[in-house]
Amino acid sequence: MLTFLRANFRWLACGFLLTLFSSFGQTFFIGLSGSEIRRTFHLSGGAFGGLYMLATLGSALTLPWLGRLLDIMPAWRVALFVLPALAASCLIFPFMPNVVGLAIGLYLLRLFGQGMMTETAYTVVGRWFSANRGRAISLIVPGHQTGEAVLPLAFVLISSWLGWQGAWVLAAATILLVAFPLIVFLLRIERVPQSEVVSADIPAVRDWTQAEVVRDPTFWLLLAGVLAPPFIGTTIFFHQGYLIDLRGYDRLAFAAAFPVMAVTTVIFGLVCGALIDRYSAVRILPFFLFPLFIAILVAALVTPVWGIYLFMLLFGVSYGFTSTLLGALWPEIYGTAHLGGIRAITVSGMVLATAVGPGLTGTLIDAGVALPTQLLWMAGWCVIASGVLFFVSHQLRRR
Repeated sequence: MLTFLRANFRWLACGFLLTLFSSFGQTFFIGLSGSEIRRTFHLSGGAFGGLYMLATLGSALTLPWLGRLLDIMPAWRVALFVLPALAASCLIFPFMPNVVGLAIGLYLLRLFGQGMMTETAYTVVGRWFSANRGRAISLIVPGHQTGEAVLPLAFVLISSWLGWQGAWVLAAATILLVAFPLIVFLLRIERVPQSEVVSADIPAVRDWTQAEVVRDPTFWLLLAGVLAPPFIGTTIFFHQGYLIDLRGYDRLAFAAAFPVMAVTTVIFGLVCGALIDRYSAVRILPFFLFPLFIAILVAALVTPVWGIYLFMLLFGVSYGFTSTLLGALWPEIYGTAHLGGIRAITVSGMVLATAVGPGLTGTLIDAGVALPTQLLWMAGWCVIASGVLFFVSHQLRRR
């Protein structure tokens, strides 16, 4: 592993920084300003959630078109546009004069932060590595966890000094002065995986176009499974306050469980990467929802406070497997020539799932369907989806 890191530090560091700085458009970071935004614009919790959902849906619909840029121009040229756009979004968002402007600011943050930064990271690393693709993906995934561990505390401390709007201005400055020069510099040199020996379990595949992928029934069956983790995970964390109040948990106890998830995500991301390089992502596909299934059952049925920690541990296992597997899966199935456009569709679907999940489940909660009951339905989704993925995995190996 150390030899691999030393030999490929430039490209792994680039992927890590892209996932790290995608944090400025992720739900956990935007949510840190939620209370101030609601007060400033006189929005209820439901109104802000609906506005956020619309902005996220808009970014999901735009991403398939914008992501194709990674197929027609070098990634460093795309970064010349994406990073300043993300910085501008951080400046625009906190100073909008009305709700319409707020929606535009949210849309831009979601599109260029969660959308294009993540899209660029997984696309370039998927192209740069072949035999060691799983290992490489597992080493850039911790950029997300680093952001989740460091940025909330930093934002709170800076907000107490500069105010919440000042913290967003500093975020924009950090992107322009730190992320922009580093990432563009690292992207300028492409890595070609010509010296790698590809596993016999990962046969060479032709390069599918975006249009061919959309017409492939197998692709849509795959989405039935791979969209489960973002839908379910976002739902649980978005409604964590509801769950805390329902169970009578201490809020500090819930917050203290997040490091458990972060550590297990990194560990099992590395485990998944090694398994992918040995057996292929397609062979692992039918099993990757099993940890999520167990985690959901724990969240739904285990009511003592220790259940939080067990859930976070299991969800970290699931998140580690999911993040690494989905980074390696698409180039393994559809090739790398049009990977930007193909990944743009899948990332758009995942963004869409993160938008629909909180809104749909919130409506059901208002209708009297408790979240633990809904979680049991989601566990059933995992079981059915695993059966579908078992069939798909068999079909893909034959193809």
